[in-house]
Amino acid sequence: MAFFEITGGNKLNGEIIPQGSKNEALQVLCAVLLTKDVVQVDNIPNIRDVNKLIELLQFLGVKTVKTGIDSYTFCAKDIDIDVLHKTEYLKKATELRGSIMLVGPLLARLGYAVVPQPGGDKIGRRRLDTHYIGFQKLGAEVAFNKELHCYEIKGETLQGCYMLLDEASVTGTANIVMASVLAKGKTTIFNAACEPYLFQLCSMLNNMGAKISGVGSNLLTIEGVEELHGCSHRMLPDMIEIGSFIGLAAMTKSDITIKNVGFEHLGIIPKTFSKLGIQMNLTGDDLHIPSQDSYTIERFMDGSILTISDAPWPGFTPDLISIALVVAIQAKGSVLIHQKMFESRLFFVDKLIDMGAQIILCDPHRATVIGLGQQTPLRAVNMVSPDIRAGVALLIAALSAEGTSRIDNIEQIDRGYQNIDIRLQNIGANIKRFDY
Repeated sequence: MAFFEITGGNKLNGEIIPQGSKNEALQVLCAVLLTKDVVQVDNIPNIRDVNKLIELLQFLGVKTVKTGIDSYTFCAKDIDIDVLHKTEYLKKATELRGSIMLVGPLLARLGYAVVPQPGGDKIGRRRLDTHYIGFQKLGAEVAFNKELHCYEIKGETLQGCYMLLDEASVTGTANIVMASVLAKGKTTIFNAACEPYLFQLCSMLNNMGAKISGVGSNLLTIEGVEELHGCSHRMLPDMIEIGSFIGLAAMTKSDITIKNVGFEHLGIIPKTFSKLGIQMNLTGDDLHIPSQDSYTIERFMDGSILTISDAPWPGFTPDLISIALVVAIQAKGSVLIHQKMFESRLFFVDKLIDMGAQIILCDPHRATVIGLGQQTPLRAVNMVSPDIRAGVALLIAALSAEGTSRIDNIEQIDRGYQNIDIRLQNIGANIKRFDY
């Protein structure tokens, strides 16, 4: 167990490099199971969730070699399917929500997979029906094994088909795509998620010999192939980290340059933060956020209060709703934050209120923030990180507050942010990690 001790009120200054994308990593690393050949993956973030997934792959028999600071090769030539029934595997898989994405490639390659109840953030209902229904449409059987307390998915011969997903699930789409690339015939997926993570996954699979068209859209067509081969793949910078650093700069009145952001893949993230009054400049592929003594929230054209809500891509990603909310605390003006997708993601605002923020939690999905306009600094408090994104939002609040705050359960933050304390120290943050 560990905690952060943060003394706030310092202006930060310097350059920061975003890590590789966590959400992309949880997909593309599972895709290495689809081939017997060696796959090289670069820009892998060194974070708890990704490291746990690599351990799961190794447990299955995947040979992994670290070839650089953030690079690995993977070879899934010899997979031990009997491992899926071992208590140790089931326990490891339960600890990581991303383990659900092992199912698609295992089903496609070996015709069998096991799904224990996955872990992850407790941010509300996160159903897996889209995954299971997709597998069933491809001809797989899904049944609950009472002895193992998990679902078994069997499908020795998958058959391509047309399917309309009941929701544009990112992980559901990824899982079904990976199951479809080795299926017989053509698979058409309508209402597919089209986040950059899916663009990257499909591009990687095509480089491995898959035949996927419509990449980057919500209509994917997949012509099944007999086998896939190895490839090299580089992951995008993490757009959630980039959004977090934009918010951090604004809240702490700091001058920060975020290097190599992959701007073309950020969608409306920069525009959404600019609506909160944050200035930013793009030079090449570097995003510069200058120091601002104040920032003013825009209003809608009719003069009504701005609403920021999450939506499937290309809408505003739900992973940055917590950051948008905390940034609004010190803005001039008011904003309604509407978290549509998860009913427990806004419950961390009670700690922000303890710090002096003016927030009205309307219901589990909506919060109204009345900005302090940098006129009243936040107070330092002791708090606990409930999930990855709320934990970083609380960290940003603590860095802007007067006094010394403490954040416990920082293992949640470590699941998604690589060496965040060290990287923030390098640009002037007063943050210390303590183990106990």
